Amino acid sequence: MSRPNLTTSLATRLVDLMRRSELPEGAHVTEQWAADTLDVSRTPVRKAMLFLTEVGILERVPQRGFFLTRDAGALTRPSLGEGDHTGDDAERTAYFEIADDHLGGRFTGPFTSADVSRRYRLTSRQADRVLARMEGEDLVRRRTGGRGWEFQQVMATVEAHTQSYRFRMIVEPAALLEPGFTVDAAAFAQHRQQQEALLQGDILLLPRAELFQVNASFHEMLVGCSGNPFLLDAVRRQNRLRRLIEYRHQVDRSRLARQAREHLRLLDLVEEGDLPAASAFLHEHLDQVRVIKTG
Repeated sequence: MSRPNLTTSLATRLVDLMRRSELPEGAHVTEQWAADTLDVSRTPVRKAMLFLTEVGILERVPQRGFFLTRDAGALTRPSLGEGDHTGDDAERTAYFEIADDHLGGRFTGPFTSADVSRRYRLTSRQADRVLARMEGEDLVRRRTGGRGWEFQQVMATVEAHTQSYRFRMIVEPAALLEPGFTVDAAAFAQHRQQQEALLQGDILLLPRAELFQVNASFHEMLVGCSGNPFLLDAVRRQNRLRRLIEYRHQVDRSRLARQAREHLRLLDLVEEGDLPAASAFLHEHLDQVRVIKTG
């Protein structure tokens, strides 16, 4: 099962520590205190604190150190560990276990709700709710005749993921150059606010599924502005196919601040009317993300 990288994991633990310590806004958070309390060395703690600075949870003041930007009680509990679960949320745990098992080839072929209940230690009602969520996200579907379930086609290999990104590198930049491209001011404002919120803590605090949706819908919004429904349908299909494999990438969030800043830069270029530059920037952005995720 996928695990967070060290920086993401330590940042998560540090946020949880600050919450439990009930630190107020403006509290001085020292490397030594964090390292001693979390029982790790100062070097990885410093990297985690720099990451928390990048996402707006801490502020770094030269010659003074790191300070909390808001009351720790306002921070939601991070949930980046095994199964991305919170407390005893068995359904969320099972959801990501099913995803990991399917991508790993350990859970394939037709199955029933009873199979899910037995395999993932759920009640019948919990299993039904998990499957209903996965059905709503186009990850599973009822078999013909309504007897049991089967997985929808999803991306499960590095090669397929690479090909998906190369397809998007063709479609999405081209959408910005469509003759019918028109900025949707309200949608741009909404997505700008969402990307800015990522840089104010949401990168670390949002659940994996919601984090994926924020960024996938950003790209769908841009392509939708082209006025070409065929291009939008192609991007939506790619997002559905890559949802599970992208969930695995969300356990390492250390790269996402740069991605959010590039999304904001892309909005700037489009709103400035420089669509050729925006198209080229989007192509480069997708290519860099492709290398990171498949390299």
